[in-house]
Amino acid sequence: MSFEQLLANLNPQIIGSLKRAIELGKWPNGAALTNQQRSLCAEAVANWEKRNLPMEAQVGYVPPKKTPCADRAEEEQQLNWV
Repeated sequence: MSFEQLLANLNPQIIGSLKRAIELGKWPNGAALTNQQRSLCAEAVANWEKRNLPMEAQVGYVPPKKTPCADRAEEEQQLNWV
């Protein structure tokens, strides 16, 4: 099975289980994840989310910060309308 086929067979429940295994460092049966397994699970989760979820819902998403200059320009624009 190729990586693409694997991603096509994943669903939200499986992704949730993989996230939980990564978080706890063990499989549901209690067996520890190896570093390679953890890495592969994280790669699968990231790729699945990239294809199926909006950017804001993906693990690790950090919203862009507004710069002080942008805030000031926005305030000045609002003042001009008043």
